[in-house]
Amino acid sequence: MKISIEFISKEKQRSKYDWADISNESNRIGKARCKIKNTTIIIYSINIYPDWAGHGYGREFVDYCKGHFQVVVADRVRPTAIGFWEVMGFFDNNNGDWIYQG
Repeated sequence: MKISIEFISKEKQRSKYDWADISNESNRIGKARCKIKNTTIIIYSINIYPDWAGHGYGREFVDYCKGHFQVVVADRVRPTAIGFWEVMGFFDNNNGDWIYQG
């Protein structure tokens, strides 16, 4: 399982977010809404499309971010997703965000 990530800047998208297209070979399998600030990425949402869900692509996207940014922030984590972020090595900063520092 090897994904490719293409970040599309907020200026190019005319958005206040940097979007990541997540692909597997020639198939676009999802997207993520983020903000990139130097060596920090804030992840607001990861959306793996239903046909591709459950195959670890969300985990692979987070691993990619951990390998390319010094700080990765998972913004306002839902209670049902806390276990995912814990397994991924993030810690709770007690304001709803979960942080990974490489």
